[in-house]
Amino acid sequence: MMRYAIWFVLIWGMTQLHGQSSDKYNVLFIISDDLTTTALSAYENTLSQTPNIDKLASEGMKYTRAYCQFPVCGPSRASLMFGYYPHATTSLSYTSGRENVGPDRKSWAELFKDNGYYTARVSKIFHMGIPIHIEEGSDGTDDEASWTERFNSQGPEWQSEGDAELVQNNPYGEIERKGGNVMTIVKADGGDMAQSDGKTAEKASELIRKHKNKPFFLAVGFVRPHVPFVAPREYFDAYPHDQMVLPPMVHNDWDDIPAAGINYVTSLNAQMSEEHEKKAVAGYYASVAFMDAQVGKVLKTLEEEGLEDNTIVIFTSDHGFHLGEHRFWMKVSLHEESARVPLIIKVPGKEPGVCHSFAELIDLYPTVAELAGLDYSPHLQGKSLVPTLDDPSAKVRDVAFSVSRYRGVEFFLLRTEKWAYIQYGEDGKAGKELFDMELDPKQYNNLAGNPKFQHIMDEFEEKLREKLREVRDNDLGIDYTAE
Repeated sequence: MMRYAIWFVLIWGMTQLHGQSSDKYNVLFIISDDLTTTALSAYENTLSQTPNIDKLASEGMKYTRAYCQFPVCGPSRASLMFGYYPHATTSLSYTSGRENVGPDRKSWAELFKDNGYYTARVSKIFHMGIPIHIEEGSDGTDDEASWTERFNSQGPEWQSEGDAELVQNNPYGEIERKGGNVMTIVKADGGDMAQSDGKTAEKASELIRKHKNKPFFLAVGFVRPHVPFVAPREYFDAYPHDQMVLPPMVHNDWDDIPAAGINYVTSLNAQMSEEHEKKAVAGYYASVAFMDAQVGKVLKTLEEEGLEDNTIVIFTSDHGFHLGEHRFWMKVSLHEESARVPLIIKVPGKEPGVCHSFAELIDLYPTVAELAGLDYSPHLQGKSLVPTLDDPSAKVRDVAFSVSRYRGVEFFLLRTEKWAYIQYGEDGKAGKELFDMELDPKQYNNLAGNPKFQHIMDEFEEKLREKLREVRDNDLGIDYTAE
């Protein structure tokens, strides 16, 4: 009898050594599209209410200084999914990044797939054109190698049934709605399930229930609040446009901004009246509220299935969005509202907190791989944020770096605790900006032309040269002279 008992213990022990599904963390990665921190009540907005994201923030680690690496969807997503800066992947447009990193470099999701995880994408993780790929229900420029399964969430977007209004380039109201990358607002009929994000939440919840007994990496991409600002009409009720408060308008605000730094969409070139601006803000907030409700559905499913104790949850956005600051709209710029992103990481057994260390989206790859105990490439350019999850006062970075490009000009951001430095063109000839973020957090007073701060400018110019050498020093074998 003793012999059989010993044999049973040995067999049981061997199964534990080889690992059960319960020994592995699941990963739930949720990413919103074009979501600025200034629209979340978990961060700094008292008008735009996001109770589900707020709840997650109260349970996880909230990062107040997280930055994207390129404030445009395609390059940002390629960068964060492969763990390299855009200058390393050279993915500065709407590709997955796979074309440049090659077949031997694993994406974040692919690493989990190759380690026995079920990996699934629901809707937009790598780039999808909005509205076109959502209308088609197609894959966009996805990376097939990353996933065990892929699911798209087709939706009507700007053609949704309901009350529509175009609030840019439409000063006389003769056009009701327009497709493409424009600010069309639709108070939609048909409820949540008539829209792409409603379908995404339902499919994500279905996959959680179906795969709860084995380790999974589930990436859930919500397309709101990306334009068009479409949400079921009930989400607009809390945001009457005439009660929206617009950012302060500073006299001669553009006088000290280089021409290359005037954003591609402004209140002027979009021909937006004050009423249009208020309607755009209301439409954005309604879209955020709709997205937040879908996040809540997915998180509720995780709770109902008893998976909170073994699932890492990440919430972020690919970049921010201007809502009239400096009379700028949308993304592309490297000012704070466009480059900064919300970031929340909830890890079972870790205390919630608020972390002020600088973080970059490329840090997600090594962070979650380390939490899951997976070996990853030493060449990744992200840094693990795990120390901050144990100690919110820990600092992983003392500077954040982001890059953008418009009309053939590349521009760069170096953001430190004290300063935000933006340089237009690698030689700086297209202009520079320097902001004291302690005294001028909304970035109204460009100090770049003030002789008093020339020594600060000199230091940042050298820091940028060093940073560009660093981000290009990688194992991808890219010839930058051929760009």
